[in-house]
Amino acid sequence: MPDADRRDLQGKAFLNPMADKEHRLLPGRSNHDGKLPQPEKKLQEAICVLLVELCERFTFFGIVCNMILFCTVKLGYRNYQAAIVNMCFVGTSMLTPVLVGWLAECLVGRIKLVCICMFLHFLGTALLPVVSFPFEDIYIDRRHILNTLTKREQKIVFYFALLTASLGIGGIRAIVCPLSAYNLEDCGPKELLSFFNWFYWLVNLNSAVVFVSISYIQQSVARNLGFLIPFVSGLMAMITIHMVRGEMIYKPKTDSSLLTTFGVITSALKTCCVRYRYFSGGVTNWLDHAKENHGGQYSEIQVESTKSLARLFPLFTFQILYRTCVMQIPSGYYLQTMNSNLHFSGFVLPVAAMNVISIVPLLILVPVLECINSSCLFSSKDTGYSPTIYIVVGQFSAALSVMVAGFSEIHRKHFPQVEQMLSEEVLLVSSMPCFHLAPQYILLGVAEALVTPSCALLSFRLVPERIRGISMHFLALFNGAGCFMGAFFVQTAHAGTQGNWFPHFLHEGKLERFFFFLASLMMVNTLGFWTIAHRYNTLHEDYTNEFRGSLPAEKLLKHEKKIKHYDTILESSPILSPMEKT
Repeated sequence: MPDADRRDLQGKAFLNPMADKEHRLLPGRSNHDGKLPQPEKKLQEAICVLLVELCERFTFFGIVCNMILFCTVKLGYRNYQAAIVNMCFVGTSMLTPVLVGWLAECLVGRIKLVCICMFLHFLGTALLPVVSFPFEDIYIDRRHILNTLTKREQKIVFYFALLTASLGIGGIRAIVCPLSAYNLEDCGPKELLSFFNWFYWLVNLNSAVVFVSISYIQQSVARNLGFLIPFVSGLMAMITIHMVRGEMIYKPKTDSSLLTTFGVITSALKTCCVRYRYFSGGVTNWLDHAKENHGGQYSEIQVESTKSLARLFPLFTFQILYRTCVMQIPSGYYLQTMNSNLHFSGFVLPVAAMNVISIVPLLILVPVLECINSSCLFSSKDTGYSPTIYIVVGQFSAALSVMVAGFSEIHRKHFPQVEQMLSEEVLLVSSMPCFHLAPQYILLGVAEALVTPSCALLSFRLVPERIRGISMHFLALFNGAGCFMGAFFVQTAHAGTQGNWFPHFLHEGKLERFFFFLASLMMVNTLGFWTIAHRYNTLHEDYTNEFRGSLPAEKLLKHEKKIKHYDTILESSPILSPMEKT
């Protein structure tokens, strides 16, 4: 299409967005001549988005699953340093979608940014095998290709690869496959919870495949297959290019932004401080200070939307410590497994394969939860239960999991030590079979099955449609904060106890004390959320149309109708004289 025609269509869409929306919703029609009909295009978009999502998660879990083993064995890091690197990478991958979403909205075009992020993702995933695997069977002039890298060069390439991969992950999650691309606007709470349940079920099924296959590849002699990760990244890039060419990249509505939300909060705080100091308060909510009629610079619809989002901040805050507990799977639990006996029937299990035990409960519970949701949770608007009960039970299960991990650590140290080969290195580990750690993995898997879909449902449902994407961004921000808090706890525990609470040699330290400390915090966190859970029980309220009556145009229209009605009464009234009517 010529640029002039495209600009013309964009201008028409800007001037009359409702007409453009109606045009796009017509069945059997396409946006451009010669393209697929609308239903077929929607189906193809959904399939492409799902494939990109699965490929991105495949590469992400492939990077995370054995990072601690690589950092400790190959790079010579201490246990606490490896755990911090892993949690910081996961946290950065949760925060970069927010950053990239803001760049796409304000500074760089979406298509251009997609291409940049796909290149960064492929570059990062291609560099990681270069650092991670020695490839003894590949020679040039009888010299190993990668043995010329020093430790310092390995670390530089390693951190550069992690940074570029996390930026690429952010672009993919924010632009190519955001939740808004699945067209969930018209779904009710039951359909939304069902979608989130099966969405995370599919993601975890994908991660189970990754933890079994990639971890074995990285830990075994078949290391050339480590190039599978950049291959999947390249496949994802090809699907994304097809989506770009077919104009399938999701374009969100531009009537709200993350900057607007932060602007409303900042403006309200400034005005609130000034009025608290010099004037008496005359508003019911502190965010009302940002409204134009209260001395602020934002419209009523923007402030009311931000108020509905601020209502979710306590929910997001209580997710921080929960996410810290979940991050024990790739950090504390991983170290426990690595220092346990991995031999099973003459076969050495990959360390990350134990993560599958935490995924199995989720794969089993989702169909059961679907039946419960249909019969109990959404059976009636008045008698049905809220998904907050799932979050309370899930957070309690997470606290119980970390507590069990502490007792398992005490139990593990009662076994005599044996030598075990891991990644061509001989390690002194406990002879306790690694399956003794299964209960803590199962409990945390149950917690994930209950908490993650329910929290996503509340974050998506309890705000107006125009800021649902921003609400999910804030949820990602707080989840990322949980990862960084976990890294902070590890650093503080190691520094404050001279390495006793997070030791390098687990049999010489007291890792169980770290777990008990975290479990006690998580129990307090669970009780705190239970006290405020009643605030999020109104799932059946229509938040999509909550503030439509606040729009100035509709208010003016209602006011005009009242005036016309009053005029008709005046004209038909026999009591008033012509002078009084004027």
